[in-house]
Amino acid sequence: MLAKSELRYLRRCVELAAEALEHGDQPFGSVLVAADGRILAEDRNRVAGGDHTRHPEFELARWAAANLTLEERTAATVFTSGEHCPMCAAAHGWVGLGRIVYATSSKQLHAWLEELGVPPSPVRNLSIQEVVRDIAVEGPVPELADEIRTLHRRYRRAAAAER
Repeated sequence: MLAKSELRYLRRCVELAAEALEHGDQPFGSVLVAADGRILAEDRNRVAGGDHTRHPEFELARWAAANLTLEERTAATVFTSGEHCPMCAAAHGWVGLGRIVYATSSKQLHAWLEELGVPPSPVRNLSIQEVVRDIAVEGPVPELADEIRTLHRRYRRAAAAER
């Protein structure tokens, strides 16, 4: 269950998503938090350069593998603006990170993009639990949905204007 004190981490994820948007990227942001509440690492989407594996959740998994023990990784929580895609969920599972808390679900994002006429992604829309076994997952968090939806609309409108 999401503690009220943890909402600040999701709010930071939304800030990182907005920062991604400011840099011409899709609006996603993630924060890796230690068991004691310290922010260990954070990142935003960086796919605008053409490498679509540069998701913040994937980057945090790489960082955790290089910098934390398995025990520390298992005790950590990944907070993220949007539910992990299958690639990021797999990286999370392989590295052995603990709990995931997301602000908005991949189903929500899919519906928003469909409303905007965006064609489906080449990767299937699977939940984290369909990719990773026995993982603690929480989300979505309804009070952040409108803000995140607005970021995605802004990104898609800007992308359409560039065409």
